[in-house]
Amino acid sequence: MKRAIVIIIDGIGVGELPDAGKYGDHGSDTLGNLSRAVKGLQLPNLEAMGLGYIHVIMGVGRPALPLASFGKLAERSPGKDSTTGHWELVGLILDKPFPLYPGGFPDAIMTEFVRQSGYGFIGNYRASGTEIIKVLGKEHLQTGKLIVYTSADSVFQIAAHEGIIPLDRLYQICRIARSILKDDHAVARVIARPFTGNDRNNFHRTENRKDFSLKPFRKTLLDILQEYAIPTIGIGKINDLYAHQGISHALETKNNAEGMNSLLQALDHYPAGLIMANLVDFDMLWGHRNDVTGFKNGLELFDQWLGKFLQQLQPDDLLLITSDHGNDPTTPGTDHSREYVPVLIYGQKIRAGVNLGIRKTFSDVQASLAEFFEVPRTSAGENFLNMVL
Repeated sequence: MKRAIVIIIDGIGVGELPDAGKYGDHGSDTLGNLSRAVKGLQLPNLEAMGLGYIHVIMGVGRPALPLASFGKLAERSPGKDSTTGHWELVGLILDKPFPLYPGGFPDAIMTEFVRQSGYGFIGNYRASGTEIIKVLGKEHLQTGKLIVYTSADSVFQIAAHEGIIPLDRLYQICRIARSILKDDHAVARVIARPFTGNDRNNFHRTENRKDFSLKPFRKTLLDILQEYAIPTIGIGKINDLYAHQGISHALETKNNAEGMNSLLQALDHYPAGLIMANLVDFDMLWGHRNDVTGFKNGLELFDQWLGKFLQQLQPDDLLLITSDHGNDPTTPGTDHSREYVPVLIYGQKIRAGVNLGIRKTFSDVQASLAEFFEVPRTSAGENFLNMVL
């Protein structure tokens, strides 16, 4: 059996999509703007693979013969959230966007949430997660009411202090919200946002965040691989984003370091199948918090790790590096950005230096992986594997 590894570096866009203005994202360019803000990125391994051929990134050159083939993916689904991007990568393109709630969730939803959860709430408006706990954290400590908020994405987020609401209870409350949010109010994700601290000056979110996604409503490549008894291994929040559907083995991680370590361990434990990993810190810690320095340091640390990882690959392995959306830390907003994402495809049996161009949908990834594993693909996407084999 064959093995493919897909690494999703969460939130690394490479320039705005043509419709970015509709999402308020005109000028977003995660890697380009970041590289200019820090006067150049030092990414020798990604440079050697051909990242500089995809996009102009200060500090990242163009070697005469890149090690990988390269291109960029356009998102065809409406939206720019993690669920939308991950679903499209495995062949499910949305016909309509997930519902958004810029003015907060309707009374009918919140009344039912209070009834079923047994907790009152404060907030219920669009906000930055780090800011809302500063504003409402003290009231939460005094009253025990849950902090409910949303963002520019289709999310119902519940923040609670770990000393007030134990993690298991918070996760159960999120499952209750997930069961309520359906039909016309089927938001993409309910997210647990636990935090600690005793006042606005030291409240901080912990790594115990957990996502409760909708189940994919059509068959994806993950389901097809399982039908053909091909293992599917999800690392990080992969399992949550697909609502545990189509995943044979889940390896939970809380940060990039754990994700990268799990990827190395997966090479030893899973000699065949599809290994998918999401490295969350780029999005969760640095993109959403406009932390330019953290984003830069995280990328350079990943690049150092990547050099070691490439040495562990087997001759028949296929490695694909991509993302799910942008999250430009240099722009005033703290939300995801509607951008192209990069794609690098590498392996000893993969042709080097092939320009895959601009792909019309993220689903070209699943069409190509289906070809690699010799299984049927979904109706979405076009195979680019034949260009590089």
